[in-house]
Amino acid sequence: MSSRKHQSVYSSTERNKHSFKIKETHITNINPHLRYCINLALFLSFWVLLLVFFFRHGYPRSSLQTQKNEGLIAAATAFTTTRPPPQFCHENFSVYVYQLPRKFNLGLLQNCRQLNIYTDMCPHVANQGLGRPIADMGSPSWFATHQFIAEMIFHARMENHPCRTWDPHVATLFYVPFYGGLHASSKFREPDLTERDALAVELSEYVLRQPWWSRHGGRDHFLALGRTAWDFMRTEGPTDFGANRLLYLPPVKNMSVLTVERHPWKGSNQHGIPYPSYFHPSTSVEMTTWMKKMRTVRRLHLFSFVGAPRVGVEKAAIRDEIIKQCAQSSRCDLVKCSAGPSKCHEPAEVVRVMSRSEFCLQAPGDSFTRRSTFDSIMAGCIPVFFSEHTAYSQYEWFLPVNRSTYSVYVEESSDGSIEGLLARIPREEVRKMRNTVIDLIPTLTYFHPNATEVGFRDAVDVALLHLSKHVESRLSTTS
Repeated sequence: MSSRKHQSVYSSTERNKHSFKIKETHITNINPHLRYCINLALFLSFWVLLLVFFFRHGYPRSSLQTQKNEGLIAAATAFTTTRPPPQFCHENFSVYVYQLPRKFNLGLLQNCRQLNIYTDMCPHVANQGLGRPIADMGSPSWFATHQFIAEMIFHARMENHPCRTWDPHVATLFYVPFYGGLHASSKFREPDLTERDALAVELSEYVLRQPWWSRHGGRDHFLALGRTAWDFMRTEGPTDFGANRLLYLPPVKNMSVLTVERHPWKGSNQHGIPYPSYFHPSTSVEMTTWMKKMRTVRRLHLFSFVGAPRVGVEKAAIRDEIIKQCAQSSRCDLVKCSAGPSKCHEPAEVVRVMSRSEFCLQAPGDSFTRRSTFDSIMAGCIPVFFSEHTAYSQYEWFLPVNRSTYSVYVEESSDGSIEGLLARIPREEVRKMRNTVIDLIPTLTYFHPNATEVGFRDAVDVALLHLSKHVESRLSTTS
């Protein structure tokens, strides 16, 4: 930029040299060294004035924010620029990743500040959806990851997955990387239902036109969504929570849908995948070091609860009783969430509380499931559930069939002491349950998208493995 400006000034001087002939004559009579100094001073003065004017009048504050956001977007989308080096797939399936028009995924990130009506999502889409690194965790594996960002992390993992194929002829699964959750949360307050549904409808029309769709009518295609199924299943009625109708569109009903919360009664093609926690290791050493730490850490509290009370939500009524009992117990660590700044929003604090507790209470909130369930498992804390649909009916691909080996279930109608119930569990049984929980950490973790050959299956690997079996079974029964 400076060279172009300099050329422009020089050319202007050349064009006007005749009109300033008298001045030139006087200057040429000056000592050459002095003349050089004068010219240099004039040149530098010009640039100082230009820069002062530019930054004070021509570079508004919004442009600085735009540059900041563009930097985050560049970090978020860097994984799409090059084809990853070849890796060996150890499974008997291969996944073709559709290169969708950008408006269905990465293009949405350009308006990251409007992706969620409650939160500026720009910091959360950084680092391929992992969010910003957490400096005070003592390891590069920790990020301030948003709870509703799984679809973006899944996409980033698939871009670099060893079982990805670039040849659709040999693919057994077809992944459609639509950022449906991010789009849905940007439209929650859109009163025009046609506009709210528009991008989902466009997506369904797009996949119908693809040559590989007709091979099995879309039954080998799948989506991964970072929000609950309820956000894509709007029904006609007096209450509108802002959902669209993505999961009711006929082409999507033919596909498999991976979602952080499936509909317990109407989700026959829906399969639960974990909410992302804050831990995203790149190596086996990072994983084994953390697991070892969780086996040996001293747990000072019998139980803990991290959460906020709910108002007017029937299935969350148990929260009031949980908060009351926890506050009254010297053996419970309570982190009560509230609007605005709160320890609930500090990942290091959440991990600290859970890693020092034997049991972590997991009451339903706005919906049945909670990201906190996976935070607690990551911290080696045994989850205590109060609804069948918080985990048992959701994540059958990821959790042991025998629920008592890794969790405690309390009937919502129970009016007894939570502390008394947990205190009666024998110490040896608690130890075995905690070891089972810690053994689950790898398969409930989303590894760093750049990780290769970590030595463990992560949440994406497990989802693909079970999905491939499900699709194979589905195709065999319809052929």
